[in-house]
Amino acid sequence: MPPTMVISSAAKQAEQLRQDGNTYFKKGRFGAAIDAYTEAITLCPNVAVCWTNRALCHRKRNDWKRVEEDSRKAVELDRSSVKAHYMLGLALLQRQDYSEGVKQLEKALDLGSGAHPNSNMVEEIWPELANAKYLEWEIHSTKRSWEMQNLKESCEMALKQKHLFDESETEGFVDEVSKSNSEQLEALEHVFRKASEDDIPSEVPDFLCCKITLDILRDPVITPCGVTYERALIIDHLEKVGKFDPVTREPLDESQLVPNLAIKAAVQAFLDKHGWAYRTD
Repeated sequence: MPPTMVISSAAKQAEQLRQDGNTYFKKGRFGAAIDAYTEAITLCPNVAVCWTNRALCHRKRNDWKRVEEDSRKAVELDRSSVKAHYMLGLALLQRQDYSEGVKQLEKALDLGSGAHPNSNMVEEIWPELANAKYLEWEIHSTKRSWEMQNLKESCEMALKQKHLFDESETEGFVDEVSKSNSEQLEALEHVFRKASEDDIPSEVPDFLCCKITLDILRDPVITPCGVTYERALIIDHLEKVGKFDPVTREPLDESQLVPNLAIKAAVQAFLDKHGWAYRTD
């Protein structure tokens, strides 16, 4: 049999096994699905979707080590796979590698919001990313708070020691020295209070929120009238309610929507600064 015919036959068998795996997965038969995907991978190891599908089965079984292994392979084969980056991100978060996990989820979100946006995947990725960012921020925030508290106590102790020394050296001016020391302690308190403000959750500004849901924008688009909406929501409005801007009531078509890159950057800057302490449920 010619090599091309062998390859074609193997590809057909692998595709059939992948479909069988999908059927088993839908029925909740994850072990059978894993076996089918494994056979498909043996026949055609360079098909990323088989690795991703098997990773999904491992996720259902909470076998996160294998989720990570299969997802990494899928990413190697197809760097544009939203699911592969998403699953890899989740697996990394499970072993508390928040930094790398966040990077993978951000990549998945960017791909899912790209030229052919997948609103369902974006809706699934966003809360996971927000939660991961929050956990990452919480760890760094706790460390910063502990370090700042130690530094503050050291500074206060140094000022008090200086106060005692100044009192012993300036008899007759005790009141002035005490006043100066009190002012320095107040100034120190103010400095450390200001320094810790970034670790306090902040309200989201209105201009960073969608006009329809009032929720923080994820994939903002702007209309010809200058109103910014969440892409998936305004498209849903245009398809189900009517071809008009819900705020201005002016005629509007999906082709007129333009990504609002300035607002997207502002949202990212806000969330990075405030540690994604604002999370959507």
